[in-house]
Amino acid sequence: MMKIVYLIAGTYNSGGMERVLANKANWWVRHGHDVSVITSDQRGRPTCFPMDASIRHYDLGINYEETNGRSFLRKAVAFPLKQWRHKRRLSQLLQRLKADVTVCMFNNDVSFAYKIQDGSLKVLEAHFSKHKKLQYARQGLWALADRWRTRQEERIVRKYDRFVVLTHEDKMLWGNLPNIWVIPNAHTFDPKGQAELRQKRVLAVGRYDHQKGFDTLINIWRKIGPEREGWTLDIYGNGPLRSALQQQVERLGLTESVRLLMPTDKIEDVYLSSAVLVMTSLYEGLPMVLLEAQACGLPIVAFACQCGPRDVIHDGTDGFLIEGRNETLFAQRLEELMQDFTLRQRMGADAFKASERYSEEQVMQEWEKIFNR
Repeated sequence: MMKIVYLIAGTYNSGGMERVLANKANWWVRHGHDVSVITSDQRGRPTCFPMDASIRHYDLGINYEETNGRSFLRKAVAFPLKQWRHKRRLSQLLQRLKADVTVCMFNNDVSFAYKIQDGSLKVLEAHFSKHKKLQYARQGLWALADRWRTRQEERIVRKYDRFVVLTHEDKMLWGNLPNIWVIPNAHTFDPKGQAELRQKRVLAVGRYDHQKGFDTLINIWRKIGPEREGWTLDIYGNGPLRSALQQQVERLGLTESVRLLMPTDKIEDVYLSSAVLVMTSLYEGLPMVLLEAQACGLPIVAFACQCGPRDVIHDGTDGFLIEGRNETLFAQRLEELMQDFTLRQRMGADAFKASERYSEEQVMQEWEKIFNR
């Protein structure tokens, strides 16, 4: 039995990182290991995804979120004190827990977790690409801070016993580090079947924010033209751009064929009743939506953003990769799949076969190798 501790900001969000953590923690427990989760910003909120009752939860009450939305100066003044408090409380707790492995999920403890002398192996796992902060494209002091933090992270990741990234593409960005490993996330469910691909639905899933590029997707849908023969584009998600995206749909006269739908806990059924999955993100880490779509046998059309799509999709085999954010080519490839059921079937079958690489059993065996070494 191993004692494993995960460090994360909180488990209350419905994001991919929180879902992946819940699945990993539950898997370790099912296989006889002892798991604890330490948060900094939980503030009494319930976990979003089900976690085994034997998993212990500790919140350090740091509350970095208190300064969200505040000025750069306000955050810069508050952050050092919160870091000092965070390191002290985390050190005390880890000394008490005596874990074999401590896994830092690249949150606000990344700069000091490896320094804590509690006897545990320190593993760092990244859920976004190396250049995530630079991809925010912020201006002024925030831009300087993003560049500085990126340089700091290049130094920090070398300090951990193991540094795990999600894709081979991201590994290349970090360079030839002696402690770097590639382990993808697993798809989060074993589907009860494969999509028949007959329903005239194109599917997109994600938060309504700048990163996901849904405004571009709606423009691409317009390029396909009015002759869609009953096809719909369904975008499942929520977020700050919902109102702007709905206005865009109405302005372009697409209300009959584009639907903005709220997140659902029946997402497997949504995949299985769709024909194509599309992704227009500006950047990613390893998009769970691609893994889930493949597991359900959906062909995919995606921009080849950094990082993820190039690791998952084999262009022309189980989907189409669109380089250079070429909207015209994206529209052409999507229309090919919409018009050709045989092509959808072939690509869907190849996608389902490719998804075996991301089964939970295979992925967790890779984690076992790291921990056992």
